[in-house]
Amino acid sequence: MSRMDNGSKVSLYDRIYAWVRLVPSGRVVTYGQIAQAVGGCSARMVGYAMSALIDGRDPSVPWQRVINAQGRISMFGIGSAIQRALLEQEGIAFDTDDRIDLGVFRWDGN
Repeated sequence: MSRMDNGSKVSLYDRIYAWVRLVPSGRVVTYGQIAQAVGGCSARMVGYAMSALIDGRDPSVPWQRVINAQGRISMFGIGSAIQRALLEQEGIAFDTDDRIDLGVFRWDGN
């Protein structure tokens, strides 16, 4: 647990979700980028937090905007098709190698 500015204790997953909620439509962030911004966790832990959302527990978190450092979707199966469709609806383009150009679509947190 850590303290946020308001003095309340907030779980790591809640801190991760709060940061992901800031990512604007049409932009993506990486697992590692979130881990660095939130602190106290690894990219893998961010992945676990995102996978916990797939079952629809909190539709306010735009989980689809979180990708790996290579600009790829890390999920497999039906989840990856859903994530890609959601990103494409936001105007995010994939190249012929199924990658997103992070130079174009990565959000820097500002």
